[in-house]
Order: sequence, then C-alpha cells, then structure tokens
Amino acid sequence: MNRRTFLATTAGAGMAALGPKTASGAGPDGEKPVLHLPETLTSPVKIASIDVLKAGGNHFLRSRSADGATGVAMANSRIAYLMGILRQRVIPYFIGKDARDIEHLIEGVYVHQSNYKLGGLAFWNCAGWVEFSLFDLLGKIAGKGVADLLGGRVRSEIPVYLSSMRRDTTPQQEVAWLSKRLAETGSDAVKLKVGGRMSRNRDAFPGRTDALIPLARKTFGDQVAIYTDANGSYDAARGIEVGRMLADHGVAFFEEPCPWEELEETKRVTDALDLPVAGGEQDASLPRFRSMVKNRVVDIVQPDVNYNGGLIRTVQVARMAAAAGREITPHSPAAGFRAITMLQFAAATPNIGAHMEFTGAPVRKETWCTPAVEIKDGKVHVPDGPGLGLEIDPAYLARAEKV
Repeated sequence: MNRRTFLATTAGAGMAALGPKTASGAGPDGEKPVLHLPETLTSPVKIASIDVLKAGGNHFLRSRSADGATGVAMANSRIAYLMGILRQRVIPYFIGKDARDIEHLIEGVYVHQSNYKLGGLAFWNCAGWVEFSLFDLLGKIAGKGVADLLGGRVRSEIPVYLSSMRRDTTPQQEVAWLSKRLAETGSDAVKLKVGGRMSRNRDAFPGRTDALIPLARKTFGDQVAIYTDANGSYDAARGIEVGRMLADHGVAFFEEPCPWEELEETKRVTDALDLPVAGGEQDASLPRFRSMVKNRVVDIVQPDVNYNGGLIRTVQVARMAAAAGREITPHSPAAGFRAITMLQFAAATPNIGAHMEFTGAPVRKETWCTPAVEIKDGKVHVPDGPGLGLEIDPAYLARAEKV
C-alpha cells in the first residue's frame, strides 16, 4: 500500500472519529470527553482501595469501591521493576476519589507531588494499570463494556496480524514457522522483524533482512499482508534504502525505521517513501504525539495502551490521528487477558488500521478466565460482558497473594 492509497482509505474513517457520541461534561483539556457513563450512574464511585495481586505468575490490580464493587485488570511484565512507582507515587493519589472523574484523575496523577518529573513509559505504565482496573470497576457498576464507556462499539471482531518477536531465526525458519501459524489461526497478516534492533545499520546477522522479505512474499503470496518492524535499526539514509526494498515487495508498513527519539531522522524516511511509516510505541507524551502527527513524522501512530498511560490517553492520540485523516495501530504483542484493553480500545475506535497486533506464538489457554481471548479465522472477538468483558475464576483470585 502506498501513501496515496493509505490516505484515501483512512480519511473517511478519520472524519468519523471526530464525532463521538454525545456525553455531558468536557474532558480535562476542554475537548469532548472520552468517558461516556450512563445517566443513571449518578452516585459517586468512591475508590476505597487498590490492591496489587499475584496469582500464577500474573500480576493484577484490583480496585474496590466503598460499596464493595470491584474491578480487576492485569499488568504487563514491567510491574516486576516498577512496583515502587506504582505503590508509592500512583496508587495513593486515587484512593478516596470518585472513579467517575477518571479523565481528570489521569491528568491529576501526573502533576501530583511532581510526578511529572517521572514522566515517560515507566510512570505511565503504572497509571495505565490503575486506569484499566477502574474502567473494569465502572463498567461492572454501569453494566456496560469498556468499549461502550469509550463511546460505543463500532466493531465486535478485530482482525489481527501475527507479530513475530524474533530475530534469531534464519529467513527459512521464520517463514516456515509463520506459515504454520497462519494456517492454524486463519490470519491473513504477519509482522516480521527487520534489522538488528537499535543496531546502527547492522542486521541481526548479515543478509537476513534482504533474504527474509522476498522469501516471505513468495511463500505467503499476495493475499497475506506483511508488516515490518525495524525497532530503530537504521539511520535515515539506510532506512530509506531498506524502505524502498520493502515497498518493492508490497509491505504494508515500515515500523520504527530509526531510533524512536530521532524524530528528524524518522521524518526523513517518511518523506522519502511512498510506503507508510509507523511509530510511537515508546512514546508516552501527548504533546509529542501531537507534534508527530502535525509534522507527519509518521503516517501511522502506534501508542501502547500500557506504555501511554491507559485508554483515555490512547483515545486522545487516536483523535489526533483522526483529525489528520490517519490511522492508529496500537503496539500490542500480547494475547489473552493482556490483550483485552487493546481489543476494547479497537472495538470503539473508528480509525484503527486493517489489522491490530497480536502475538504470533501459540499461547497456553487461560483456564482461569472466560471467555477465551483467541484468534479464530484471523480475528479476535471482543467479549460482550460488562467492564473489560472477562470473568476471572473467584477461586483463582482467592489464591492470589497481595504484593
């Protein structure tokens, strides 16, 4: 897909995203609110406690209201070394406040006791985990799914691409493995790792990228979308060279060609290529995203709902992209419970890309929660239940330890 085609197909979706369903009140920045609570939810939802639980190797945040309602969300693996920020700098701010004010609370926790000095992925992960649990709490109280709280579903099934996280494979091994996974999942899209990851133009091993892409296209055929991720491997000059090779083989986008902080280098690649350039996984600054969109540093923005501080802030990024007629394709190489926040976001967001990210590796079924979050015929169904839509076996959580 070249940029001209990309713009033509996304501009309509972008305009649609500018008109969310009406709701009373306004967001903290004066824009239309992100949270859409039912008018019947008139009583405060006072946050009485937020606990961190560990069960079966997984970490959860459980929010409890003063009247005993609970919301539960899962943290990503970064909680292992971010616990201090979470417990000392983030959770205390929310206790005693009204969960219905979540938009203002997410803005407020950033400035509380100079937390802005910690601004970045580490801080916003912690805020995001709390926000997820509060969305689950509010949804269960209101009897609404999170997508409904974000303005309403526009889709219930999310097409996904299989994200390979590997660079230690030969081109032949990588293509053979993904061919098997495509057949097993019914998916019609993959993402391949190119370059060497923040490697100053070095490949993972000599010639891997140049051999991988044509082999993948030849093997998968034109019916499979191929996305690529360089993880900041190149300077602009080399990124342009690689991008042109990718375009020759019909690649759908080129993610993070240059180190993520090098906006000028990335923009040089974007300006030089017809192939859409994507980026934003590492970013956790709304002004930075606004600048990236305004100056067309990338064609497709890719915030991570965890790294970027939750659903509210990611919706705000989606609106920035929509106003410019562009797509948002969140970074989310996850599966199962960890993928549910991205799926709820995608269910409510008009201007998402053709596929959302999902782990390409086989995943052990989570027998402790229902319904299963899995790929069928290349899509993942977004659960219909209240809150995040997943029910955790009470016995599983009963065995959890507070940490």
